[in-house]
Amino acid sequence: MYSHDTHIRVRYAETDQMGYVYHGNYAAYFEVARTEAFRQLGIRYKDLEADGVGMPVGELRTRFRRPARYDDLLTVRLLLRQPGEGTRVLFEYEIYNEANQLLTEGHTLMVFVSTANGRPVPIPADIQAKLAPFFTEDETAGPIAPTLTKLPADAPAPAAFLKDNEQ
Repeated sequence: MYSHDTHIRVRYAETDQMGYVYHGNYAAYFEVARTEAFRQLGIRYKDLEADGVGMPVGELRTRFRRPARYDDLLTVRLLLRQPGEGTRVLFEYEIYNEANQLLTEGHTLMVFVSTANGRPVPIPADIQAKLAPFFTEDETAGPIAPTLTKLPADAPAPAAFLKDNEQ
């Protein structure tokens, strides 16, 4: 399994009128985590595109457990539990606050495509080679499937989304 942490400070412009991070921003947080994780592995999106390969999102899922707020320092943990299959790679994410509380989890299923015609292409061999050392034989078997956890017994009730002075 491959894991990489990226830190993001919530900016004021990323919050909504309630003071929470606007839900649409989480897709951007996931993208930052993917880009930085690939960069750490020596894979640059810019190089992929120059080689005629794109990586659009085929599926996006986000589960909100607790809100993130302005000026929170978030840890966005990217997890690759499998190296990828055929033309697809499943990225899973967990977002934690500074108190190490799980705030959000999600996944994106990325599809490798030709930038010339938009048709799926196999995962480039150099990407497979850079990811291979992180996986055991057991992790490379089986179909790609997200492993988002079930709702824990201590999952927040709606009151967890109230501002501190409203509780």
